[in-house]
Amino acid sequence: MANERDSLLLRFITWRENHVKERHFILVLSFLVGVFTALAALILKLLIHTIQNFLTDNFSATGANWLYLVYPVVGIFLAGLFVRRVVKDDIGHGVTKILYAIASRKSRIKRHNTWSSIIASSITIGFGGSVGAEAPIVLTGSAIGSNLGSLFKMEHRTLMLLVGCGAAGAVAGIFKAPIAGLVFTLEVLMIDLTMTSLLPLLISAVTAATLSYLTTGTEAMFKFHLDEAFVLARIPYVIALGCLCGLVSLYFTRTMNKIEGLFAKLATPYRKLAVGGILLSVLIFLFPPLYGEGYDTIELLLNGTSTAEWDTVMNNSLFYGHSGWLLIYLALIILFKVFASSATNGGGGCGGIFAPSLYLGCIAGFVFSHFCNGISMPVFLPEKNFALMGMAGVMSGVMHAPLTGVFLIAELTGGYDLFLPLMIVSVSSYLPIMVFAPHSIYSMRLAKKGELLTHHKDRAVLTLMKIENVVETDFVVVHPEMDLGDMVKAISQSHRNVFPVTDASGQLEGIVLLDDIRNIMFRQELYHRFKVGKFMTSAPTRLYNTEPMEQVMRKFDDTQAWNLPVVDADGKYMGFVSKSKIFNSYRELLVHFSEE
Repeated sequence: MANERDSLLLRFITWRENHVKERHFILVLSFLVGVFTALAALILKLLIHTIQNFLTDNFSATGANWLYLVYPVVGIFLAGLFVRRVVKDDIGHGVTKILYAIASRKSRIKRHNTWSSIIASSITIGFGGSVGAEAPIVLTGSAIGSNLGSLFKMEHRTLMLLVGCGAAGAVAGIFKAPIAGLVFTLEVLMIDLTMTSLLPLLISAVTAATLSYLTTGTEAMFKFHLDEAFVLARIPYVIALGCLCGLVSLYFTRTMNKIEGLFAKLATPYRKLAVGGILLSVLIFLFPPLYGEGYDTIELLLNGTSTAEWDTVMNNSLFYGHSGWLLIYLALIILFKVFASSATNGGGGCGGIFAPSLYLGCIAGFVFSHFCNGISMPVFLPEKNFALMGMAGVMSGVMHAPLTGVFLIAELTGGYDLFLPLMIVSVSSYLPIMVFAPHSIYSMRLAKKGELLTHHKDRAVLTLMKIENVVETDFVVVHPEMDLGDMVKAISQSHRNVFPVTDASGQLEGIVLLDDIRNIMFRQELYHRFKVGKFMTSAPTRLYNTEPMEQVMRKFDDTQAWNLPVVDADGKYMGFVSKSKIFNSYRELLVHFSEE
């Protein structure tokens, strides 16, 4: 049966190559990617809401609910068990995985990612995990694009484009935000924008958003009605809010990385579950708004118009009925949200930081404006407007994507009348955080390893290059105990002017340069007097076979060498890398990379 299917697929591929132009077939694939990602987003949202409503429908609004201590632990336990026993692969950090696939796996994403993140994240979030569903669905969409392209034997550049189509369709489908899906892909994932790549991305985003409209209605994800138009007198306060959002973004990013580092040191999954589960359950018990994605809280702060409505955010908690504690309660949520999100993923759950970013931004904007109004500032700041702007600010800071922040919030809420302040707060948040954190929460892990593909084309091409592809092994190896006569024989057999010197076990000890022995190599009376160990020199530096190419080029620049030896982690000689080889490979890759 499998052979029949493969044979049929090969016949179709042959027919397609003969009858359908590749650029037209890419448009067909981008449409299919949009359809499949929209369906995946719909299934994920349905599963999350079904689980969440089933578990929490009977909760009391006027007091504490002890099941908050149980559900999150059960959720991350089940999700962790599913990942370890069924998936048997790490599926966390979805967007980071996509960036890694683009940079180091030729845009190939494992097949199980088309469904595994949906199941794991729906269990995690449905049972109360304090993370978002967007990063898992973006990974799912990109995996759909990658595997669909692989199925039809598309080349590397097309696979990269289809990965982007999947991400665009996922964001557009889950948020009903086609422009945000397109901008997110260009700003966070893609390397370069050409007219050839723009149309497929647009088709995937529009297709996914249209299907979402058909299945869930045409209303924006969050209902928002502009009660007070923006006035120029509020611009200083919008800038101040942007700076606050930048600080919140920096706190969220750095604290999450530190906590994840602590979880990584825990030896077994059950220790991680115990620590993460206890921390998450206690935080959700004290602050029920931390349960799940937190979109109910966002809806409340965007639409509430009075203190009585805003106070309902403290329902189900020990703070119920204490109206004067509202700002303190929300400030504590801002403080502890990062711990809840980190505990969810660190304990074994699966989720992303899209929703936490929106959540923190909404609360930060509300707290800022409500506090300013409480101390009688000369200009009234509408809480709902500033809550909306805060969402754009924190998202821009955390993701290092100001355009995504602006367009996503505008499309999520229909708040297009606030486009100017949304842009101001996004830029005000993005510029300060760039000083302290040059990489987003998605890319900083890869940037440390030199595996990050960036919008800087030179660096992107260097990232795509691998040292093993430029190592040359046609150098004649000599040994320290050989005499000058043996060295001359080696020279006669080589067309190189550099000779690596190794011991009996293959350890690199030094090099011999032809120029250094040219004045004695023809004096036969010296052939048995000089040993290689006497006239060999140390290499200017060594390259390791695991080093990224950007580091390799930095060593060439520092040493001004034309050839450098390559060794493995144990110091064993593997070959040489030459500048000319790197330049030739770079030129070929750049031409291929830039073709439309």
